[in-house]
This record gives sequence, structure tokens and C-alpha cells, in this order.
Amino acid sequence: MHFIYIFPCVLCQILNHKRLQGLETWLKATNTKLTQVNGQRKYGGPPDVWDGPTPAAHSEVFISQIPREVYEDVLIPLFSSVGPLWEFRLMMNFSGQNRGFAYAKYSSSEVAAHAIHLLHGHMVEPGFFLSVQCSMEKRHLCIGNLPAATRKENLLQVMCALVDGVKKVSLKPGPGIDEVSAIVAFTSHYTASMAKKILVEVFKRQFALTLSVKWQSSESSSNYEPLPPHKTAKSLASPWKMLPRLLLNAPRTSVSPPCLAQAPSTPPGFCRAVGETAAPPCSPSLEQLVAASPTMLLQRLCEATRLGQPLYEMYYSHVGRDRFLYFTYTVRVPGITVPFRGLVMVLPGHTATSTLEKAQQAVALQVLQRVQLNTLS
Repeated sequence: MHFIYIFPCVLCQILNHKRLQGLETWLKATNTKLTQVNGQRKYGGPPDVWDGPTPAAHSEVFISQIPREVYEDVLIPLFSSVGPLWEFRLMMNFSGQNRGFAYAKYSSSEVAAHAIHLLHGHMVEPGFFLSVQCSMEKRHLCIGNLPAATRKENLLQVMCALVDGVKKVSLKPGPGIDEVSAIVAFTSHYTASMAKKILVEVFKRQFALTLSVKWQSSESSSNYEPLPPHKTAKSLASPWKMLPRLLLNAPRTSVSPPCLAQAPSTPPGFCRAVGETAAPPCSPSLEQLVAASPTMLLQRLCEATRLGQPLYEMYYSHVGRDRFLYFTYTVRVPGITVPFRGLVMVLPGHTATSTLEKAQQAVALQVLQRVQLNTLS
């Protein structure tokens, strides 16, 4: 399979290297440890020097209007001047700049209130004034578009396998007759926000489910009961069934479909939770192939219909405010006159290679969906 990718070097040119050097010098001089986790750079939680109890609710402040080239070497000493920090989290872009806001957690709500009084409106740089407010510390997510057959116990098991900090799951009727929503409680605002960033993509990639994930407006999370048994479960939207008849009826190759390299790291109970039957991991269905590797499925279809190998051309476009990376693409299939062009967005992976792989999978899935739409029209 051919693959062309161009990544501009201009990203490394937009950073202020003098500011970055100042941050590195401060980290070494103070022996401060920062941890990069999913778009957040975290100090503490708690730090090594912390000797008090875990802060109670309302001990966190939300800091906004931070200049993009101001880092922890300025912010942590400033907010530590009010009282010891249990945790400080600075939101970061893929490029290395901060996203303009952060969270600081103190020992108590009284210290947090004092920080708001002292530092709200503080001029951190000429012409830049910080906004410091009480953090809402939301800890509940509302997950919508779940099939009506979803069981609370199984969904809790799945959520615990996918993300950290899950405390409780409750169900309530969804807006549709054949779906339910889940209220998921987390141990902290941090774990809830980390889950909110990845759950939609994880469910879509691993289980071919398109969910909605939003903050729950109220912290009330009563034990809702699922819909009555006579409600039918919503069927999974199968990308395979959406493919054109030509590809569905195409002759199969003599080569058996390969076994998945790894079974999804989720408990078997998830299949029951979404109203589906588990399939053996070494004999993946075509639906599983779509969920596991749209690129593999597109390649198989092109081989079966003798259209030729798809050629991918992908170009990095920009980083969105939501931290997604945007890529433009052109996919050329020798047996099809008009190339496929479009735009996809993915969350950054742990490495550049994993990010490119995620982008290519997203491109292949979009091409499959566009083929289906053209056929239906």
C-alpha cells in the first residue's frame, strides 16, 4: 500500500525558544516534575512535598486568559504564593503552546477563595490580565445514544476498562424510544475531563458506536432504571451494510481474513451491554474488520473488485481549539476515475507514527462512507 505524508516544519518555529529555555532552567533549579497527559501538563496531584490530606470540594480555581507563551515557571510560583498547591494543570496544544487556561488546586476552599481575591485581574505580562474564578469541578458525564438493552453493571465494567476514575454508572431513558443515556460519576474533575476527551473516539474505533458525551449539568445522579424489557435494542450501524452492492457481491479472495493482532482490551460483558453477540477474536466479522481497521477493509475491497491498490496522500492542516489534528487527504484508486478528497480530524497519538496511523484509518473509513452515500443517491 502506498502512502505519502508531508508534515510542515513550521510548527517548531512558532514556539518561543527563549521561554522554553527559561522553563527548562526553572525545572532543573527547583527539581519540579511535570507530567504530560492527554493535552494537559500536570504538576503534583499531589507533589512529593505534600503532607496534608486530599483537598475537599471547591478547592480548585479555574485560570483563563493566560498568554500562550507563559508556562509553569511563571504560573506555579505565582499561584503558590497564596498557599501550597496540591495540583496545577496547564492545558497544552500539540504544538507545545499552552491553550490559555489552567487549573490550580489548594488545600481547602478557603485558600482557593483567597487566591481568587488576590490574583483575579493580576497582570501576568504587560497588557495581559489573568481571570481567576472558582472551578466548577464537574465530575459527571452524560453519555447518550446507548442501545436500550444496555445493562448498568456491564457498562460500568466496560467504562472501568476504558478510562480511569469511574465511580458509579446510572441509566436513564434517552430521547429516542430505542436508546438510553448513562450518567457516569468520576472520582475527580480531572479523570472526568480526561474521559470526556477520548470516549467518543474510543467507542467509535473499538465498537462502531457513535455516542454523545457531555458534561452533566446537575451533580444529581439518581439511580435511574433502564427502559422496560419490551423496548428493543438499537441495532449497531454497520459500515459493512452501508457499502455498495457491487462491493458486497464481489468475489472473495482465496486468502482467509487475518486474525486480529490483539483482542480489544474490554470485558466480554460489553457485548451483552450493547445488545450484541460476542464473536471469537480470531474469526472477526466484517463489521469487526471495519471497527478494527477501515484501511484493511478498503484494501480488501479494492483487491476483490480488481480496482487496484489505494494511494493515500495526506497533509497536516492545523490544530483545532479542541486539540484535534486536522488532515486533508486525497485517495486515488486506479480503477476509479475521480479521486476521493476531504478532511479528517484525530486526536494526537503517543508518537508521530501512531498519529499518522490513526489519521489513515479515519481517511479509509470516510472513503468507505462516501462510497455508500454515492451509491444510495
